[in-house]
Amino acid sequence: MQQNEKTAYFTMAERLLYILSVCGILLAFGIFDRENDLSLAASLLGVTSLILNAKGHPVGQALMILFSLLYGIISYTFSYYGEMITYLGMTMPMAILALIAWIRNPFPGRHREVRIDRLRRGELPFLCLLTAFVTVLFYFVLRAFDTAHLFFSTLSVTTSFAAVYLTFRRNPYFALAYAANDVVLIVLWSLASAADFGYISVVVCFLAFLANDLYGFYNWQRMEKRQKASHTAR
Repeated sequence: MQQNEKTAYFTMAERLLYILSVCGILLAFGIFDRENDLSLAASLLGVTSLILNAKGHPVGQALMILFSLLYGIISYTFSYYGEMITYLGMTMPMAILALIAWIRNPFPGRHREVRIDRLRRGELPFLCLLTAFVTVLFYFVLRAFDTAHLFFSTLSVTTSFAAVYLTFRRNPYFALAYAANDVVLIVLWSLASAADFGYISVVVCFLAFLANDLYGFYNWQRMEKRQKASHTAR
């Protein structure tokens, strides 16, 4: 069983998704950018993180920490202070906590797969209230920094916070929250592309992220069913 897991960790569909994502990012960089190597590195790091997160592998969270650092720097260059503050001040610290939680909660018999959890009774309303509080707080902070495209920047904070919270809680819906965040970021960087075509490569990056996050949600649903079936069999 363990030998089979080692030789076929990624399915053919997962390999194809990853290869297409990397090729799309490289192609967009070659056509629209060719200069911002930091953006390219962040994109490749991010998409690698997501395919590992889709498998519930803790290394995916380690890579997310590095991605958050690079993405925060990139966001600063276009005065997207909301993105910078969100990823450096929220996503990166939460990714560190998530990494610890994922390492401490492996699924028995599969050290490279986190044990999936569900929100406790009353936790969803708490998450909604906490997300609303963070959103309002960041709105005034971002407005004070004269953040570009304030509405979408604030919405990005909302979706990002929900995503990082659910990631820490090892809940399948973290991937769906990240997918919602990807849609917001596609809009944000499309607006940036109107001023600088080089940012189209960032748009393509988040389109790849969207595909990977949607797959991640699908795969975590499958993982959860398998884990429940395995637990019942014991």
